[in-house]
Amino acid sequence: MADYGLLIDYELCSGCQTCEVACKQEHGFPVGKWGIRVLDDGPWQKDDSGEGGNCFNWNKIPIPTDLCDLCADRVAVGREPACVHHCQAFVMKFGTVEELAKELVTKPKQVLWFPKKG
Repeated sequence: MADYGLLIDYELCSGCQTCEVACKQEHGFPVGKWGIRVLDDGPWQKDDSGEGGNCFNWNKIPIPTDLCDLCADRVAVGREPACVHHCQAFVMKFGTVEELAKELVTKPKQVLWFPKKG
């Protein structure tokens, strides 16, 4: 059986946190627990003296937690994980690790995530 995962293109993530809300609702997680979190990296000024010091880096990075099971119940009936289905910026893809790894090498600022087994 193939291993499944998420390919997350954080270059285009808007930080809307819809994935967090969808996951919490799908799984009924209480306050303080998440299956996925959107983390902030920045803002911080890049060292680009050629741009007058006005160039900043600020990434919003959706990170699945150890509570993520890739919505096993949804996937079992042919549906996408809730985070993927509800992502408003379409930055998440669900599929086999093998097919997602091929896409991972096509551009920077992507992460490939899959849950631990057992």
